[in-house]
Amino acid sequence: MGYLGEEIKKLGFGLMRLPQKDGKIDIEQTKVMVDKFLDAGFTYFDTAWAYAGSEDAIRQALVERYPREKFQLATKNAAWINCKTREEAIAQFDTSLKQTGAGYFDFYLLHNLGESRTKAFDDFDMWSWIQEMKAEGKIKHIGFSFHSTPEELEEILTKHPEMEFVQLQINYADWENPAIKSRECYEVARKHGKPVIIMEPVKGGMLANPPEQVQEVFKQANPNTSIASWAIKFAASLDGVITVLSGMSNIEQMEDNISYMKDFTKLSDEEEATIKKAQEIMNSIPIIPCTTCNYCAKVCPMKIGISGSFTAMNYLTLYNDMGAAKHQEDWLVSGHVLKKASECIKCGKCEQVCPQHIKIRQELEKVAEKLK
Repeated sequence: MGYLGEEIKKLGFGLMRLPQKDGKIDIEQTKVMVDKFLDAGFTYFDTAWAYAGSEDAIRQALVERYPREKFQLATKNAAWINCKTREEAIAQFDTSLKQTGAGYFDFYLLHNLGESRTKAFDDFDMWSWIQEMKAEGKIKHIGFSFHSTPEELEEILTKHPEMEFVQLQINYADWENPAIKSRECYEVARKHGKPVIIMEPVKGGMLANPPEQVQEVFKQANPNTSIASWAIKFAASLDGVITVLSGMSNIEQMEDNISYMKDFTKLSDEEEATIKKAQEIMNSIPIIPCTTCNYCAKVCPMKIGISGSFTAMNYLTLYNDMGAAKHQEDWLVSGHVLKKASECIKCGKCEQVCPQHIKIRQELEKVAEKLK
């Protein structure tokens, strides 16, 4: 038996990146993936109100085809998306029940807490509402997913000890990343005695294709296993983990994950040393040493998304993935109503307050050129 009294294996099926056909979720391929997943003994499925088409797809592929007690289903409430009243936020739950046909949710999460998004859950007092739903039996376990600083996670868990678990972005690349602080967030959750569900263990697929030097380290250690397997096994080997979500988007990924997670054992000392070597290589790649303290943002007269721009540029440097870099820029800059690097007027105020002594104007010029 696992954490919270649920029997859950260490691999969860993340339903955010389901296979597509003609621009829509491929239900038939999803059914095959669901069957393979359950046949291998795995039971945890993770969707969200905000994942377009996902809840409806899992109703067709899973809920309508298997007894309800054979699986755990998790979904999420994003009260910060277009909700002006508490009633509108609560309505997301009713929509999720209807779209999934699940009757109840084994795990229900307040979705993507952190920064200004937390305020919506506070303003609408979603904390007491989610406890009411648990008391009524519509939810078995309550928790939240989180994307922000360890300090903010500490504050939330101190205020809300009733939360039973927390979902965090954890992978070997972000473990000591100053912008994400995976390790520190994990340690805060464990200090509060909260079990952890891990998301983004393969960093949106990028750790299936890390820098060539990193791939060589893994291939030399074990040429018979996939590069992605190292990332998922790293996450699953941490103490206090309920399950590790993998956003599988085709049958091949499903079969690969099952091959090494069906009879999962924690990383050996030798394998941990291999991961550490990979981390050291990634840390040695020259990236912009921004810690997202955002002192620069407080003095920038143009409201440039400086730290977000640097995070996007670092994605491009590390993974050579323009799509991922632009996604980060869209989320961290445009999504926070900040201006792009190209609008910098080079006043230099940012450089006067940067603790890392980054040549910010010069770096923003590079970002503007690369991500134009």
